[in-house]
Amino acid sequence: MPIKNNGPLQGVRVIELGQLIAGPFLGKTLGDFGAEVIKIEPPGKGDPLRKWRMLRQNNSVWWEVQSRNKQSVTLDLNQPEGQNILRELVKEADVLIENFRPGKMEEWGIGWETLSQINPSLVMVRISGYGQTGPYRQRPGFGIIAESMGGLRYLTAEPGRVPVRVGVSIGDTLAALHGVIGVLMALYHRDAQPLAVLAKDEQLQGNRRSPQRGRGQVIDIALYESVFNCMESLLPEYSAFGVVREPSGSALPGIAPSNAYACTDGWILIGGNGDGIFKRLMSAIGRVDLAQDPDLFGNDGRVKRVAEIDAAITAWTQTHDKLSALGILEAHDVPSGAIYSVADIANDPQYAAREMILNIQTRDGDPLAIPGIVPKLSMTPGAVRSTAPRLGEDTEAVLLRAGLKPETIADLRDKGVI
Repeated sequence: MPIKNNGPLQGVRVIELGQLIAGPFLGKTLGDFGAEVIKIEPPGKGDPLRKWRMLRQNNSVWWEVQSRNKQSVTLDLNQPEGQNILRELVKEADVLIENFRPGKMEEWGIGWETLSQINPSLVMVRISGYGQTGPYRQRPGFGIIAESMGGLRYLTAEPGRVPVRVGVSIGDTLAALHGVIGVLMALYHRDAQPLAVLAKDEQLQGNRRSPQRGRGQVIDIALYESVFNCMESLLPEYSAFGVVREPSGSALPGIAPSNAYACTDGWILIGGNGDGIFKRLMSAIGRVDLAQDPDLFGNDGRVKRVAEIDAAITAWTQTHDKLSALGILEAHDVPSGAIYSVADIANDPQYAAREMILNIQTRDGDPLAIPGIVPKLSMTPGAVRSTAPRLGEDTEAVLLRAGLKPETIADLRDKGVI
């Protein structure tokens, strides 16, 4: 039975041209909250993500997460007929997502100048390694390069050891989330423009979906900038003091104590860096002397003696297993936690209570657990209304709705355009 769409973005139509991670994660998030997402894929092979990482029945289980709440339309954008179909689809769209190298859309004749003439209300999200401008705009860019250039990879290491990745494609995901923010702001701006102003702009009357909507705009997202935007005080510290923050392993430089600490059976994380929390932490580990030391009442004083504090905490954790240590810390209201594997996540009652583990059936009828919806909205929550589509399964329905005749669709299929 179809799930009713109560999402805040119901009625918003999105065309997703992106592949792999950044563009599709953006489309997934909009789809989770009610947007109609039409995913355009190359005929015959589809999005490469369909074959990434672990496959079941020749299909990536990652694909099942990234492409839920989407429709799949096959379209060869290298052919003029395919470009013409996209122009028709844009007439009825609110948002278009693309993550090609800058200039590729223009090469196809479907760049911003063209599409905004067809639909002046269109919001276009352009995700690339280095953005649409600047001396690096034509360089190929993946998330891992963005993490490096954005300053993150320099810090993800133990001192003196090789920098490592965080384990997931965080650069792509950060770009996608910035894209979501950009889309919501652009749609708000478009739809909040005064009708009196719109009435003077005859060009906007060409939008068949809503002649009373305002102008759309371009959202230009660079992968490296999305990472850099999350680098906290990295640049101001360099600007003010000439300090280059160096790798620090699991510690949090300049904020103490916050680190990973060894127990008898593994590691736990403790965040004791609040002034009151620090006193409770020292009480929990039997170091009332440190809790009462006036030099440690503020973070600046604790930072100066962080090695001493970490040594005191480690001396305590090394005499406890993880479960008992976390129990004592919880009793003293100290933020702490185990380092979870996915097995821990899948069996954790908090995840279950918050519906962060969703059990679905794929198009092939296989059961699968996938991540739940984030964030949680009280009145208009997101939902998984449909599972990830088979390649091209919605092509005919979408093209018929766009006004193409069945015989035209059959001809396009014979030519390999769809």
